[in-house]
Amino acid sequence: MSATVYAVETQNLEHRFGDFTAVHQVNFTIPRGEIFGLLGPNGAGKTTTIRILCGILLPSGGKASVLGYDVARQPEEIKKRIGYMSQKFSLYGDLTPPENLDFYASVYAVPRSGRAGRINELIEMSGLGDQRKTLTRNLSGAWRQRLALACAIVHHPPMLFLDEATAGVDPVSRREFWDLIYQMAGEGTSVLATTHYMDEAEYCNTIGMMYAGELIALASPDELRMQLPGTLVQVDCDRPAQAAGLLKSTPGVLEVAIHGARLHVTLAEAGREEEIGASLSQAGVTVRSLDAIQPSLEDVFLYMVQQRQTSAANSSGE
Repeated sequence: MSATVYAVETQNLEHRFGDFTAVHQVNFTIPRGEIFGLLGPNGAGKTTTIRILCGILLPSGGKASVLGYDVARQPEEIKKRIGYMSQKFSLYGDLTPPENLDFYASVYAVPRSGRAGRINELIEMSGLGDQRKTLTRNLSGAWRQRLALACAIVHHPPMLFLDEATAGVDPVSRREFWDLIYQMAGEGTSVLATTHYMDEAEYCNTIGMMYAGELIALASPDELRMQLPGTLVQVDCDRPAQAAGLLKSTPGVLEVAIHGARLHVTLAEAGREEEIGASLSQAGVTVRSLDAIQPSLEDVFLYMVQQRQTSAANSSGE
């Protein structure tokens, strides 16, 4: 194993399923002890990327290493040293939480001498003390999620992969789950998490935005927000769909996206808010409020995707 400051490193990583390219020329690094998020919609290539890094799939091209081990040549060494948790993490419903933990401790070859102490430590960490005798099938989704995380880290892995691990869990439970992840990162565990929740990506030190198998942006949450050009304005009006159609053809408007009952409008320059409001009013749209706001990661992602789609359309038209 080569010495490295990176927990994960990819170089032009690719994976193809027949003629379909699921991952194309992906490059990123994860420093040890950091939380890295892969953000994107279903089908973006996030899960394929994580399966390559876990040693489950071989790359079709490029290179990748995890904890200094090559994913193509040393997948078994990687599997011994990582924790993996997905939305469908396998727990045994007819076992109690301690029994599930004991099973995974044996799978990961945790020494018997330290097994009981580690199980008690994880029960305490995950708040499952009052659920020790409850069958896992009778636990709530949030408790099962905590138990799944405990099972994934029973062997003290220095690298943890979370693949849509919080899907289907309520926002409060997701926040509590991420508190546990922060605690682990603070103790030196490196984390790669895939998610399509924009708010969840805020918890990551660095975010890689994936779309159609490609990494279209790579930066910290604050740096990504700074990449959105112009000024972002939120418009609250009575006919958002009609207003969006009108604004898309308005000079000086770079992007329009519908967010629930409101519009997020990206202007090429500040100071044109009143002009936008006047044009909507003239078209019969009642504008209740129009305010400049800070962009969210969703705003940035939609802009990046739009830019990529426009570039692809222009290239195909040449």
